[in-house]
Amino acid sequence: MEKSILSDGHRQLAELIRTLRVESGQTQVDLAERLGETQSAVSKVESGQRRLDLVQLAAYAAALGIKASKLVERWERESRTK
Repeated sequence: MEKSILSDGHRQLAELIRTLRVESGQTQVDLAERLGETQSAVSKVESGQRRLDLVQLAAYAAALGIKASKLVERWERESRTK
């Protein structure tokens, strides 16, 4: 397992979070407000500069209108095809 914050898996998760945000019709500002975060924090997650723990991932999923388990399933499915 890579220890770098820029591992392929982490990069793919960051891309998926951005994709889900766009699919939900939200801007980074919208998502940040739903999370009680700053737009900068959301930007750092989407660019791979910041990792999420499980609790944060669940909060992001809820704010994006998806169950955390479905987000993880989609990440697994999409990371196998890349």
